[in-house]
Amino acid sequence: MPKGVTRRRPRTRAALLKAALETFAEHGFHATTIEQICERAGYTRGAYYSNFASKEELFLALFDEHSDRTVRRLAESIDALTAEEYTLTRLAELAARVEPDERDWYLVTTEFTLHAIRDPQAAWVLARHDARLRTEIARGLTLVLRRAGRELTVDADRFARLLIALREGGLAQSYVEPAELPPGSLERQFLAPLLEASTREIPGAGARTGTGIDDAAEGEGQSKRSGSDAVI
Repeated sequence: MPKGVTRRRPRTRAALLKAALETFAEHGFHATTIEQICERAGYTRGAYYSNFASKEELFLALFDEHSDRTVRRLAESIDALTAEEYTLTRLAELAARVEPDERDWYLVTTEFTLHAIRDPQAAWVLARHDARLRTEIARGLTLVLRRAGRELTVDADRFARLLIALREGGLAQSYVEPAELPPGSLERQFLAPLLEASTREIPGAGARTGTGIDDAAEGEGQSKRSGSDAVI
């Protein structure tokens, strides 16, 4: 492949992903055509198929990109905490933040989830992407709590499922009744007590200052996966 094409490919892929998210949110996953995505991105079908084999593959790339961005934003916020701020209440406040662009992603991922419920093959693939995200959430949460001097008393993967359910269920209600329940309200009210009830103090442990979720892979001696849905 010519070097110029190689250098352009990341830019082409990024443009297609952005256009797909906007078009999926506007028209729906099933109603959106590849031609509409290409037209919005300013590329040809050939450019599309040199990056993605199908709309399903494109969605999964969006899933990994969104998950990675969400985890990174939370990790950066936690890194900025002082030792005095490192409390379950403060952690819950950070986890409750909902970015303004989250609504588009919620529309897209909800529709694809419904598609996966009806289609066993799509469900199989989506479940594996979900599992990789939960692994990252569970590993990061375990490290963050340890640095706060606490540890989970329940299975970390199950707790990650509960956090995702709280996030997604809360957003569903918030986007229907934004004035009654602004996005993030349920997490701000209930996440800290939930963490309190599901963790215990580690004997002799105290909160420490190195707080980044991104340190989890290094601390556990594992590599961080390349893309990570909705997080704590």
